[in-house]
Amino acid sequence: MFSSKASLSSPPSAGHLPPPPPPMSTLCIQFCDPSTMARVFPQAWLNEKFAPDLLETKQDVVDNMMLHLQNMDENLHQGHVGEPKSTIHQLELERLRFVLTSYLRSRLRKIEAYFPHLLEQQRSQTGEDLLRLSPDEYIFAEEYANNISLYFRRVALRHMPTAQQKLDLSKTVAPPDIERFVFLQVKDRQERVLIEEATDDQEEYVIDLEENSKHLMRYKAIAPLVSNGAVQLI
Repeated sequence: MFSSKASLSSPPSAGHLPPPPPPMSTLCIQFCDPSTMARVFPQAWLNEKFAPDLLETKQDVVDNMMLHLQNMDENLHQGHVGEPKSTIHQLELERLRFVLTSYLRSRLRKIEAYFPHLLEQQRSQTGEDLLRLSPDEYIFAEEYANNISLYFRRVALRHMPTAQQKLDLSKTVAPPDIERFVFLQVKDRQERVLIEEATDDQEEYVIDLEENSKHLMRYKAIAPLVSNGAVQLI
């Protein structure tokens, strides 16, 4: 509705070039083995699905998963169709395809919802920071932002007084609600997790999270634990 050939075909400006691809993530190093990947990748999917903000990119993991699915599909066609083993492999292939598709859709949904804030975060990050957007996602977010601005300019802003034609998308679009409560399961025991900071009325509130325990907590308090794999969103 608001796209144009000029906007979609033109590359990002020189000052907003997508950052270089991130190094091989720890998660990929842990389960690039196909059997381990098929077991552990759904955990990354659930984290992305239930986290209110966009988690760091795992493009290398996605690439390996797509290669794994391609190999599974080729092996399936080389077998005997109709055999119980082939049927089980087909079901597993469809399951992993669903997980991968849902994972990518969750990320695109968040990029479309929070693109001004994600672009600002990406541009301010240093080489040591974990990137939230892959290079392709960064280009998509840039194009989406340009198309949104172009749409509002054509439909509304050009009809307004000159002083009111400026559009600041970072103030117009709400940021992710990291104060939202999420369910989680603890994978590794954590000591003295800060739940509430100290105020004039109360001291800081810290708790220990026991392994395999389940909690309902504010995402802001456990966001670093999601990133390092210490907890799993459920």
